[in-house]
Amino acid sequence: MSDLHADAVRVLEGWKAPSAAQDGVRLEFLEHLARHPDGVWRECRPGHITASSLVVNAARTEVLLTLHRKIGGWLQLGGHCEPGDSSLAAAVLREAVEESGIEGLILSDGPVQLDRHRVRCHPEGSWHLDVEYLAFAPEGARHRISDESEDLRWFPVDGLPESVDHVVRSLVTRALEH
Repeated sequence: MSDLHADAVRVLEGWKAPSAAQDGVRLEFLEHLARHPDGVWRECRPGHITASSLVVNAARTEVLLTLHRKIGGWLQLGGHCEPGDSSLAAAVLREAVEESGIEGLILSDGPVQLDRHRVRCHPEGSWHLDVEYLAFAPEGARHRISDESEDLRWFPVDGLPESVDHVVRSLVTRALEH
């Protein structure tokens, strides 16, 4: 079992879910990790932990979304855990900086929500068990589009693209409450 696996278990065991439904997802993630010592790595075929964040501007009036190259939709920033990640928070921050180009992001104290969704990481299909944080950008932050994005831009919290899914909308709501 890796340090990252142990950290994921610690974070999820200590997380106070905002609803009964989210607590059920938390328990599913913990069951997955108990069954799969490799459950934080992309190679875990049934599914694996992923780390993401919704980047919010300093005034909390805008969110930074990526038009994901493979998926073709506007999403929060994030991705797979990597061997150099010492913790879930480290994975979240690495992904956010890589995909936004913004240095000095400050993460929420812990996850704000969890999401389980089907993906094609393996030919037979797989699941992303996404642990989702908020990342607050410093005043005047400038972003840079990464190779993983078709586009990257700030949207007003009350002016999201119509195509944004319920997960991103929920993250925006949580950002405004946080």
